[in-house]
Amino acid sequence: MVNYWLAKQEPSGPRGYPFEQLKKDKKTVWDGVHNNLALKHINNMKKGDLCIFYHTGTERQAVGIMEIITNPYPNPKEENKRFVVVDVKYKKPLKRPVTLDEMKKEKKFKDWELLRISRLSVMPVPKPIWDEILKKSQN
Repeated sequence: MVNYWLAKQEPSGPRGYPFEQLKKDKKTVWDGVHNNLALKHINNMKKGDLCIFYHTGTERQAVGIMEIITNPYPNPKEENKRFVVVDVKYKKPLKRPVTLDEMKKEKKFKDWELLRISRLSVMPVPKPIWDEILKKSQN
């Protein structure tokens, strides 16, 4: 069974990585996560899961979909093996980005981690919320 996720990334700046860059690269390592809860979520990812690529910073919007193409593994750039990563590949852009403001207006989103824990960079997306984001991106 496929699980659904959201992973945040700053699209610009010195550590920025926009969704368009993933499109060019085709795949990348999703690394740099050190928050305990976000690491727990990465540890629960599985090859074949789908993930919303979310631009942080001034954009604050869901922009595309990527696929998890490996199970979690220790980050080879870190000495501490608890810092895990996954490899992801570009899947497709959303037809239209879905902004955080739009999500805040949806009652069914109110208990979701994106709205409750604003600094969390990786989180699960319940299937009804996933479906609603995809639906909103079509309008």
